[in-house]
Amino acid sequence: MGRLMPYTAPMSIWTRISDALKALASGEGLSSLFETFRTPPERSVGFTIAIIALGAKMAKADGEVTRDEVIAFRQIFQLPAQDEAAAAKVFDLARRDVAGYEAYAAKIAKMFKDDREMLIGLLEGLIHIAMADGEYHPKEDTFLARVAEIFGLEPRTFMCLRARHVPGMVPDPYSVLGVSPTDSFDEIRARYRKLVKESHPDVMFARGLPEEAVQIATNRLITINEAWENLRAQRQSEPA
Repeated sequence: MGRLMPYTAPMSIWTRISDALKALASGEGLSSLFETFRTPPERSVGFTIAIIALGAKMAKADGEVTRDEVIAFRQIFQLPAQDEAAAAKVFDLARRDVAGYEAYAAKIAKMFKDDREMLIGLLEGLIHIAMADGEYHPKEDTFLARVAEIFGLEPRTFMCLRARHVPGMVPDPYSVLGVSPTDSFDEIRARYRKLVKESHPDVMFARGLPEEAVQIATNRLITINEAWENLRAQRQSEPA
């Protein structure tokens, strides 16, 4: 399994987030921002707020917020010291907000309803955060499966993402690629090529996805390629 590669978020994103938080009316929930950042270039801001907000909700799922989970955010965003306060405020507002995680997920799904890859990137980032403390808690699994459902992602998609990151979740090449041992080699190759096309950074950049989503997809592409190479070697060694 590849590791998430550090990415330094543009200063403008955190400045924009700070400004948006300051503009919140007294008592107004963080989820009110989700409608604001739906189109490029604001989607970079929306993606960042969404993953921190849902990450905060998920951190409550296993009963505590650990230092490892905070570090996981930094692995994705590589926060400059001067911007940590803005990220911490988003995290704290989401954690204290009376709105439940399902309400958050529904608004985020609406925000990115026309971009399935954005939603997949969000879910994959959340799985990475869930694994930050080295343990995948059953309540986190329930949380993530429900978020995937609200995002409109198929159970198979969730299981594929989970298999790429969570030890003990049958991370074999078939699970990573989302194929079956009964599928033909041509079917598996077609599935692999489709995944590569969907996850390739150049394609995602061309579609205007934010840097964070592209970075998560880059890590995903590593595991997809590894799975394909393993499976191809396995199939070629089988008797005709």
